[in-house]
Amino acid sequence: MENKNIKWDSIFYGRAWVANIIETIQKKDVLQSFYLRRYLMRAMMAGFIISIITIFTLMIKATFSPDIPSGLVSMIASIAFSFALVLILFTNSELLTSNFMYFTVGLYYHLIKPSRVLKIFLLCFLGNAIGAALLFGLMRMTDVMTPEMTQLLNDVVHTKTVTHSFQNILVRAIFANFFINISLVIAMQIDDILAKIFVMMFGVTIFAFMGYEHVVYNACLFVGMLYYNISGLELGHVIKNIIAAFVGNYIGGGLIIGLFYAYLNDHGQFKIIKNQNK
Repeated sequence: MENKNIKWDSIFYGRAWVANIIETIQKKDVLQSFYLRRYLMRAMMAGFIISIITIFTLMIKATFSPDIPSGLVSMIASIAFSFALVLILFTNSELLTSNFMYFTVGLYYHLIKPSRVLKIFLLCFLGNAIGAALLFGLMRMTDVMTPEMTQLLNDVVHTKTVTHSFQNILVRAIFANFFINISLVIAMQIDDILAKIFVMMFGVTIFAFMGYEHVVYNACLFVGMLYYNISGLELGHVIKNIIAAFVGNYIGGGLIIGLFYAYLNDHGQFKIIKNQNK
């Protein structure tokens, strides 16, 4: 029998954590329902940011690889890539993979219908991809992307699409979004800005250094290939990667983190919310 005298907020994150998630979900749902273009623009900004940071990391690798051991270069580039999540969160941009966690919590508490969640996911992914297309379109008019950077882009895309199997991508994607969203969960409990930034950065650094699969990052890479080496894309393998990474990211961020913490923080204190939304 459950002990009603236990103060669950002192054991788990409790009411404040779920209330924060619920408020975020409701804002996102209203935004995409009544201000579709603004929601799409927020998603585009996230894709734009990830793409420009991707080019930054390619430049780091191309510049330092001849002089520094490859492992150290990869770690530096991974830390640099973690700047993307910080920029996305503090600009209130819309990133698909963090929405996996938020809206799974909303589904658990019956705050939103599955059809609306799917619509938001697809809109967000579309916006992320458009943002990447805009960034690489602008970058194509410059000489920022050197031949060495283009070769690095080709190599990483070939590995992600052709070399890796569906199962390999799926499991890597689970771990990628696990680390991203566990960092978000921890950051939500911290008030100090610098501490928040550090927590968000270490989760992304781990997934980037380990070579895990992030569906939006991968989509940005594929968009970049459309501008720099479209012949290097194999459609079947690209689709394989997007599907496996999408599903894996949802499992890692939506189920392992979102559903897990929604259940842990539900001890009857939200029955009113559930009943009102049935």
